[in-house]
Amino acid sequence: MDQIFASIGEAIGDFFANPFVQLALQGIFIYLCVLWLATAYWAFRDMQQRSANPIAPYLAATGIILLTPFFFVFAFWIYKIVRPHEKIGEVWERNLAEEALLAEVEAIHHCPTCERRVNDEWIICPTCRTRLNRVCPNCSRLVGLDWSLCAWCGKDFERREIPAATLEPLPGGLEPTGRIAAGGESRASLRARRQASPRSASAPDALPEH
Repeated sequence: MDQIFASIGEAIGDFFANPFVQLALQGIFIYLCVLWLATAYWAFRDMQQRSANPIAPYLAATGIILLTPFFFVFAFWIYKIVRPHEKIGEVWERNLAEEALLAEVEAIHHCPTCERRVNDEWIICPTCRTRLNRVCPNCSRLVGLDWSLCAWCGKDFERREIPAATLEPLPGGLEPTGRIAAGGESRASLRARRQASPRSASAPDALPEH
């Protein structure tokens, strides 16, 4: 039995002592080292694309390097499991797509009461009769209900128009003193000022009647 084991050992020793076998083993070892370092670098670059944390790529590469060229495969599969599933660029694209979809939905006008889709030029919702817009009394164009002035003609909706002064007749057939005229004075004050003017004082007396 000892001779059998001894012969097997000698055969194995002769096999590994062969220069071609040794060259092949060295090539395999070099290949494993290159694959080991390449995997660590891949994990570093992949983590940079998936995480905004500046330390995470170094931790991923270090974990693969610490397991040596013979066990780095286990670290590679562990990294594939625990890494973020989406890249930063993919997250940004998804967020942009969601924002674009939300903006498109918000661009479609809906009734604030029944949430039905309405047209921009409608004044009243045909479903629930909610007032949507109003017509500018100056330019007859549609304006929003919350507008303080018309964007088309500049009419101020919050400013009240002052009506023109009107004269009210007095009872008894007397001449109306009236309200304040457009110039800001009453007719009685105008008459008093005319009587007090020098021109009226220097006017000739009335001619006697014949």
